[in-house]
Amino acid sequence: MLIPVQGISASQLQDTFTDARSEGRVHDAIDILAPTGTPVVAVADGTVEKLFTSDRGGLTVYQFEPGGKYCYYYAHLERYAEGLAEKQSIKRGQVIGYVGSTGNANPAAPHLHFEIHRLGPEKQWWKGDALNPYPVLHGDQMLQ
Repeated sequence: MLIPVQGISASQLQDTFTDARSEGRVHDAIDILAPTGTPVVAVADGTVEKLFTSDRGGLTVYQFEPGGKYCYYYAHLERYAEGLAEKQSIKRGQVIGYVGSTGNANPAAPHLHFEIHRLGPEKQWWKGDALNPYPVLHGDQMLQ
């Protein structure tokens, strides 16, 4: 699986999965720090399931992999790649957006918030089980 931020290597990743957050929440993701405007790429082939703006995540992309077993979530984007649309097929390595600090991200620390969810039979990302992206992106674990 590709690291979703261009120019970032596996050795630069930090495991922030399950770190404490406000209101008693846990961080079901890893944050990948990079300058605003750094390209964000699709980690694998798939389909843009949803483009959404939320209070916490800011500008986001929900991507389903071809088998519909996993959802990849990219958040705090500055903007989407030109022409990105829902239900569009995307390829591994394709630029889908740019690192930013939208939503509740600290403007002084732009980053990509990246999540992986194992989907249930209903294929609803909000009901999926959060998986730690760190060992997958670091090359220590494969998705099955």
